[in-house]
Amino acid sequence: MANEVVLLDFWPSMFGMRVRIALAEKGIKYEYKEEDLKNKSPLLLEMNPINKKIPVLIHNGKPVCESLIIVQYIDEVWNDKSPLLPSEPYQRAQARFWADFVDKKVYGASRKVWSTTGEEEEAGKKEFFEILKTLEVELGDKPYFGGETFGYVDLSFITFYSWFHAYEVLGNINIEAECPKIIAWAKRCLQKESVAKTLPDQKKVYEFVAQMRKRFVSE
Repeated sequence: MANEVVLLDFWPSMFGMRVRIALAEKGIKYEYKEEDLKNKSPLLLEMNPINKKIPVLIHNGKPVCESLIIVQYIDEVWNDKSPLLPSEPYQRAQARFWADFVDKKVYGASRKVWSTTGEEEEAGKKEFFEILKTLEVELGDKPYFGGETFGYVDLSFITFYSWFHAYEVLGNINIEAECPKIIAWAKRCLQKESVAKTLPDQKKVYEFVAQMRKRFVSE
């Protein structure tokens, strides 16, 4: 019981993937429990009664919720290897700012790309590319958002890459043509085993998203 770690998750969730990458970076063994979000388990409802969402990390029986908070928790508890957040306070604050930017901006805009039609979809595409271009400026000529090493902001954003193929096909867009630096950065991240082994196959994600789109567009 000394270090019992359980993750409640759902395979295509970019938020759950963040936690899986963080656990892989730290080399933490854990039990993975796949959730059916249409029929949430009693354990999920017990461990996250407020939001009733995945991911939930259960560490020695105690739940930690919300992906970015979970990643910070993992970084603080298992602080003996692969630091994810910078040690310097200002850089740490900046990393939190950009991870929060990804959380608040990328998900909402990208959702419009695949789940809407007509003017709303076009506005979503425009917003999505504006956000990616803002991130390209922040990345600059650095290999990773934090500098020379893969860190907290990279981990927060790279999980969306597994959905890029779905965005491109369903939204009829070309991300590499518009934002080549983002794709080059993503390919660098994928050279890391923790990322490559965590991100699901893009075509499998596309099939999942295409099914969801049918539901959204018909409503």
